[in-house]
Amino acid sequence: MSINIESYVSHFRALLEAQLDRVEKMENNAERTDFATKEKIVIGVIGGDGIGPIIVDEARRVASKLLAKEIESGKIEIREIEGLTIENRLEKNQPVPTDVLAAIKECDVLLKGPTTTPKGGTMESANVTLRRELDLYANVRPVCVPEKNIDWIFYRENTEGEYVLGSKGFEIPDKLAFDFKVTTNAGTRRIARAAFEYAKANGKTNVSIVTKANIMKKTDGKFSLICNEIASEYPGITAEEWYIDIMAANLVNEDIRSKFQVFVLPNLYGDIITDEAAQIQGGVGTAGSANIGDKYAMFEAIHGTAPRMIEEGLGDYANPQSILKALAMLLRHIGMGDKAQILDDAMAKVDAEGKVVVTGTKDGSTCREYGDCLVSLI
Repeated sequence: MSINIESYVSHFRALLEAQLDRVEKMENNAERTDFATKEKIVIGVIGGDGIGPIIVDEARRVASKLLAKEIESGKIEIREIEGLTIENRLEKNQPVPTDVLAAIKECDVLLKGPTTTPKGGTMESANVTLRRELDLYANVRPVCVPEKNIDWIFYRENTEGEYVLGSKGFEIPDKLAFDFKVTTNAGTRRIARAAFEYAKANGKTNVSIVTKANIMKKTDGKFSLICNEIASEYPGITAEEWYIDIMAANLVNEDIRSKFQVFVLPNLYGDIITDEAAQIQGGVGTAGSANIGDKYAMFEAIHGTAPRMIEEGLGDYANPQSILKALAMLLRHIGMGDKAQILDDAMAKVDAEGKVVVTGTKDGSTCREYGDCLVSLI
């Protein structure tokens, strides 16, 4: 078998040039959104696939109730974004169709339901595309279990690592396949800065830097080195190094896990370990997620589209808590922390009363019943 190595070298050269261009854009970016000075804030709402439209409907109802005065005055607009469905994406062969992306960029923040990623093929996930196109470099996921003395917040780098070129590797048939991992100085500095700034602003004294730098010496090694450089600018905050495998074990170690506060970690590790952390909290259906950049931000449930629930006719029994917690994060991001607190308090009251419990089965309450109860408390 004759292998044209030069064709693969050319493929890699094009990827390298594109990444260097991306680095230059990061280094020169000065565009930031100041919500305190905006006359109007546009919240884009995306239903997504599977259970997405079901849970997002409840979040939209809650947002409309919480923000009724602001919507009436024109300070807030809640805008439906159509077309980010698996059917439309497959028809147009685009992870985010061009017209949908244009509509999204007319919004300031997004509240997004889960979207399906086709298995195999070359189409990347809608989330990866949106994170890149909107430069949403910080994936922020809080996990709180007071009775277990757990109060964690994860700062996952959101635009690099294994995901930035996840659909652009190559395969030599019957021989091997290559994917790529990318870590940049500029990308690492800004996620590290975000984590340490959060720690400083919220009285946190411990930041865990999580990598596999003992094996991935160039990429994770760079991530570790730069995070420690940033840490040196924050006296009073202890930076600790951990490898991802032992950290995954530590999160279920009751003797040590309560010491952790803030985590900063590369993309893939953050994706995996935050699902583990959410499971400790009560399942991925209970955790919200923020994707934050300097100009745009996107807030979503951390779970997927739950195709089995749809297939089994259980979609109406999906748990909306994850997307509602994402809504609370969105409200805080746009400077409406008082509204977020009302939502948090109402959710806590629903849980404490125990009259409406969503289990994901017909033995529990429906998503709509949970939303009705929540709206009645706001």
